[in-house]
Amino acid sequence: MTTTPVTRSRENTRARLLDAAAQVFAEVGLDGASVEAVCDRAGFTRGAFYSNFESKDELFLMLAGSVAEQRVNAVRSRVAEIAADGGLSAGCDPIELVQDIMDAGGDDRLGVMLMSEIRIRALRDEQFGAAYLAQEREMVTSIATIITDIVSVSAFDLRVPAEAAARMLMIIWEGMTVRGAMAGQDSEKLRQSGGEELGRLVQLLLAE
Repeated sequence: MTTTPVTRSRENTRARLLDAAAQVFAEVGLDGASVEAVCDRAGFTRGAFYSNFESKDELFLMLAGSVAEQRVNAVRSRVAEIAADGGLSAGCDPIELVQDIMDAGGDDRLGVMLMSEIRIRALRDEQFGAAYLAQEREMVTSIATIITDIVSVSAFDLRVPAEAAARMLMIIWEGMTVRGAMAGQDSEKLRQSGGEELGRLVQLLLAE
């Protein structure tokens, strides 16, 4: 289906507002990133903002979803590359494999901080929390699909359902990256330490 000029314009406006929100968040955090500040950075009026988003909460929830989607897509592409190169064959080291995959995820300190503040907001507001959990369930489903794809073309078997494995992997990854950010690790070190812990968990999840 061909995208109309109006749809393209709306998509471009939303993309610019999301980019501006990420920039403002990096400078002042979630609470300080007012609608006015985001609009000023993007070069739009409040009217343009509210024609695309109902609230700042919706904007930042969509930004968090965009960050997660980019991460999953990067991981999916890397898995496909590894599979094409024969890297999922019997005898491969799970820790090295997971590290290789997660290096493609693009996680950084800003993303960790954004997701942490989003979760705090979700804890304080029941409606926002429900929206966040719905988004997270979609993330788990996407990760489970990647896991299923890996298992289908490799010598691996899982001890638990793919969705349960996906949820555990996501929780461990989040916990490690948050603690790494607290310790002042840069983006490369965040991915390295997170990947190592995921690799150890994968060893426990794989059937012998």
